[in-house]
Amino acid sequence: MDPFPSLPALGPSAPRFLGLDVGGTKIAAGVVDADGHIVERVPAVPCPAADQDAMLKAAVLLIEALRSRHPDVAGVGVGVAGLVDWPDGRVRTAPNSAFRDAPLRRLLRDATGLPTVVDNDANTACWAEYRLGHSASYMAFVTVGTGVGGGLVLDDRLFRGGTGIGTEIGHMIVDPHGTERCGCGTVGCLEPLASGPALARYATLAAAGRPTGHRAAGHRRVTGEDVTAAAQAGDPAARAQLARIGHWLGIGIATLVNLFDVELIVLGGGVAGAGEPLLTPVRKSFEEYVTARAHRDLPDIRLTRCGPEAGWVGAALLARDGLCAHRPEAERTAVT
Repeated sequence: MDPFPSLPALGPSAPRFLGLDVGGTKIAAGVVDADGHIVERVPAVPCPAADQDAMLKAAVLLIEALRSRHPDVAGVGVGVAGLVDWPDGRVRTAPNSAFRDAPLRRLLRDATGLPTVVDNDANTACWAEYRLGHSASYMAFVTVGTGVGGGLVLDDRLFRGGTGIGTEIGHMIVDPHGTERCGCGTVGCLEPLASGPALARYATLAAAGRPTGHRAAGHRRVTGEDVTAAAQAGDPAARAQLARIGHWLGIGIATLVNLFDVELIVLGGGVAGAGEPLLTPVRKSFEEYVTARAHRDLPDIRLTRCGPEAGWVGAALLARDGLCAHRPEAERTAVT
């Protein structure tokens, strides 16, 4: 089945598109064809997060390596964890890397000679879910991992706001009278209450008072992955900590639905890999806080279909949509 049912397939001789997902310590990448099928994926390569020039060089080398094997690559899409101006592709700031006020789109375009598009990584992942995984015209994507991020598709278009940095879901204020300070400096953000580090923090505190509890009660540092694995194995203490995460996520998702009336919410990121032990409390909290719940069909909350590759795949698809003649107008104008 064509992953773009509303768009004509471009055929076997059509160009290919390269996608990068630039994180704080590594870059994931691959190539898709014009119909959205993955042609090649490469293992994530490490990059020096503290050196902007070195990160740029690592990205360029990866692009050139893939391009040497796919000379018909027509454009590059990049997802970056940070605040990104759209459509300029300038990275204002990135919490886990050296990018500060970096004109990344221009730098990559000049270095490779390829048309380039740069966006926030949660937006690119959202676009992959919309294009390849789900058919809802109004949907939200929420990623839960080291941080909490997200993207919105409204009326079949990515919503970015007036300056291109909208949908910072992790910085939605859900507990203004709380005690957890976010990395952004604000008290009350969703991120420090519902991220992987929050899950690890909850589990550490619980394990300290319950030395016979789940595997997180060992002597080594607790991680969100530890808690997720224990919850999947049925450990009640681990599931209780996931329920805390789910409670806050449900509040955040209810706020999104109250504001934008989306039809579907997709959860991605490492913590979402817990599956039903997370989904169940998220849905419960969501149903408690969403408005008009007795007078509407509530949107579904599902897990990602594209998985950890959504970031780079969605970036490649943004490049594809920006360059193909039948692409959406809103995306077409952003790729040069």
